[in-house]
Amino acid sequence: MEGVIGLVNKIQRACTLLGDYGDDRTLPTLWDALPTIVVLGGQSSGKSSVLESIVGRDFLPRGSGIVTRRPLVLQLYKIEPGQQDYAQFLHTGNKKFLDFAMVRSEIQQETDRVTGKTKQISPLPINLSIYSPNVVNLTLVDLPGLTKVAVEGQPESIVQEIEDMVRSYVEKPNCILLAITPANQDVATSDAIKIAREVDPAGERTIGVLTKLDLMDKGTNALDVLEGRSYRLQHPWVGLVNRSQADINKNLDMVVARRKECEFFATSPEYGHLTNRMGSEYLAKLLSKHLESVIKARVPAILSLINTSIDELEAEMSYLGRPVAIDASAQLYAILELCRAFDRIFKEHLEGGRPGGDRIYGVFDYQLPAALRKLPLDHHLAMQNVRKVVSEADGYQPHLIAPEQGYRRLIDGALNYFRGPAEASVDAVHFILKELVKKSIGETQELRRYPTLQAEIASAAIEALERFRSDSKKTVLRMVEMESSYLTVDFFRKLPQDADKGGSPISSSADRYTEGHLRRIGSNISSYVGMVSDTLRNTIPKAVVYCQVREAKRCLLDHFYTQLGKKEGHRLSQLLDEDPVLMERRQKCSRRLELYKSARDEIDSTLWGK
Repeated sequence: MEGVIGLVNKIQRACTLLGDYGDDRTLPTLWDALPTIVVLGGQSSGKSSVLESIVGRDFLPRGSGIVTRRPLVLQLYKIEPGQQDYAQFLHTGNKKFLDFAMVRSEIQQETDRVTGKTKQISPLPINLSIYSPNVVNLTLVDLPGLTKVAVEGQPESIVQEIEDMVRSYVEKPNCILLAITPANQDVATSDAIKIAREVDPAGERTIGVLTKLDLMDKGTNALDVLEGRSYRLQHPWVGLVNRSQADINKNLDMVVARRKECEFFATSPEYGHLTNRMGSEYLAKLLSKHLESVIKARVPAILSLINTSIDELEAEMSYLGRPVAIDASAQLYAILELCRAFDRIFKEHLEGGRPGGDRIYGVFDYQLPAALRKLPLDHHLAMQNVRKVVSEADGYQPHLIAPEQGYRRLIDGALNYFRGPAEASVDAVHFILKELVKKSIGETQELRRYPTLQAEIASAAIEALERFRSDSKKTVLRMVEMESSYLTVDFFRKLPQDADKGGSPISSSADRYTEGHLRRIGSNISSYVGMVSDTLRNTIPKAVVYCQVREAKRCLLDHFYTQLGKKEGHRLSQLLDEDPVLMERRQKCSRRLELYKSARDEIDSTLWGK
């Protein structure tokens, strides 16, 4: 029997050490799946005396008002006879407390550390383990006493806060309720029974304890309660006799106190027939036996949860990856693999496997044509400007046949406007590529562990993109300049013929400044510039793709690889400086996985190995 309960205690202790309890996880935890006995009752109901009677030690703080201001998770471990009792707190590590007066002091100090020396409460539990040959293996949770009125120094909300804290424990289906009620109080008004009735109406999880039987008025007794007539539970009520305040003041030994308790029931005319199921020793054995039966009934569900959790934790460990290698060659290989993983995702964005590359197409299909349409060519080729440029083209020399210099200057000025859209296309694609680099780094799961390497890859990639942008910008501007440097002769050879066909020859010097002539010049230049615009609309995207997109796909990290091969071992280690959050997450996951596997093996061994 004690092997099963001892195993559960051990698992709960491991859960506590790993922080694997509470309501901060989406799935039920192993802690929640394991049955736990929760002690609840009103203030001054005798909760502390019950716990100390079960333990056989005087170790809890006492006083008036709210003494228990944080949950106390008390785990009892039965050790071999003859060994010395000792206690350990989770927050003090492996330190052993042999003096139980120091245990009381430590509970008080640890409570004050969190709540301050006030009457505030905190849901943060204190974890205490007691090892003794005089206990049975149990896990008990002592909660602040329920109260109806806030006293001086307490906020009005404390009444509800305590009830909410108690409910957070007792509403769990695997919780066993140890409901403490003083015998000198009507059970109908008991705070503990009120809560128990609400969360366990059938009384299946509740064990009722009636304390202070020796303090009842003469001529009265608690037989109606103890025999189940006043309030029936599935389990029999247990009556206790607490140490009196005088006994506590005299530091009455717990062994002597237990003996006095046994004598009270044995010699009592009212309770003598119930002696075999009264007292703190009987209560401890009852709790242990009941806990064992509950644990055995819950074993299939516990094992199912453990196996499910193991599968989830192994999947998470696979997601988080293995620890960082120590060998420099292995580190270099790991870094190259991480870079390849990033590069693969980056290419998928460009080639269509992932979103993002379509935005580059949008630059060429929408932004560039829109920018070309918005060029101020109408203003440049307005009659007034054409007249001005043509008139000034030959200086004091009149043109003989056609204003060639005027044509050239007007065309050159018009084509100069194309520099802006060309450069804007380069910059727009550069911006998209930078965003895709950042997006790809974020989507490379393997890289999430290494923030330093992420930054290095991002820096190297952006540096490469800057070089590609510079080359691309030079190329597209050169294309614009090429259009300005050499005009297409065939286009202009047709102009006199076209003019002749229209019956308006342009050879007469008499009409060289007429409105019709100037309008014809502007129209001719507009046609030529339109032809160049169509050409650039097709060639600028080709140049940008060739110089930027293609190079980004082909050799984005080539320079980084070259520099990587020159780095020393310690620098490689710095690149693989794992994110502390993920490192801690892997360590916790690993420890939790170890706990769950150990719990599964030990449950199998304990229950089925014999």
